[in-house]
Amino acid sequence: MVRTGTNVKPKKKKSKFRKEDLPLYVMASPTLVYLLIFSYAPMCGLIMAFQNFNIQKGIFRSPLVGFKNFEFLFTTSDAWIITRNTVCYNVVFIIVNLIISVSLALMLSNLRSGLYAKTMQTIYMMPYFLSYAVVAIIVNAFLHRDHGVVNSILRSLGQPGKTNWYHQIKIWPPLLVFVNAWKHVGYQTVLYLAVISSISVDYYEAAVLDGATKWQQARYITIPHLRYIIGISLILSMSSIFRGDFGLFYTVTMNSGMIYPVTDVIDTYIYRALTYLNNVGMSTAAGFYQSIVGFFLVLIVNSIVNKIDPDSAMF
Repeated sequence: MVRTGTNVKPKKKKSKFRKEDLPLYVMASPTLVYLLIFSYAPMCGLIMAFQNFNIQKGIFRSPLVGFKNFEFLFTTSDAWIITRNTVCYNVVFIIVNLIISVSLALMLSNLRSGLYAKTMQTIYMMPYFLSYAVVAIIVNAFLHRDHGVVNSILRSLGQPGKTNWYHQIKIWPPLLVFVNAWKHVGYQTVLYLAVISSISVDYYEAAVLDGATKWQQARYITIPHLRYIIGISLILSMSSIFRGDFGLFYTVTMNSGMIYPVTDVIDTYIYRALTYLNNVGMSTAAGFYQSIVGFFLVLIVNSIVNKIDPDSAMF
């Protein structure tokens, strides 16, 4: 028989919070507070991209001007040059740094001496911690007109040795690629080495028994295991493809006007323009534009990677 009229209490849902997870929440709280203060709260300032910002009236009382601040990026005569330089440099940086860092990681992983491998890792990693102000001083030590190493070598070889390298357009594209790789490849190499160290030794032992060479081991074992981190790195790098490294293109080049055609990017152009115009709305519009384009590029590249290799995609 079915009993009726009885008070059936609904089952209480189990709480997802567990006491043993409390230390994890405490450890994560500083990062969450940092993100809320410095990443999410400033998003209210995006409204300045659509305003004629007046510091006396503040953010919420300044008059709206629609998309006029965005016209600064698209109507200028240098729009094509700065966009071309920004995108092309970032594409080259991604490709060159990826090839060099993977190659170095493969070579270091095959070194028999652990001490030598760690020493080389430290040497590769050191430039990553240098600021671009220090990098600019190092580059200037080589390219200085009177006391630079390059001109000193040329004079010792009987050449005039009075070239002002900060006026030579042709040398700067490959030089900037070299400086960027020198500074950032070490960090990526250590990242790939960490992945390689997690690969089971059984794969390599089986390959050796089958007579595989070092190149075949790298091709069929190591590189396939790296494809996940490589895919994620490529996807994340797409978010900044419309952002120029300000320190590299402004500090290292000493802001030389003679080489603007090959060193001027969106960030440096806006900085110089705002130095004279002092228009905060234009700066906000430029940052907003770069973020939106980067966001959609991440989605597009992730969808492409997802179709090629779903395991290498972020989502």
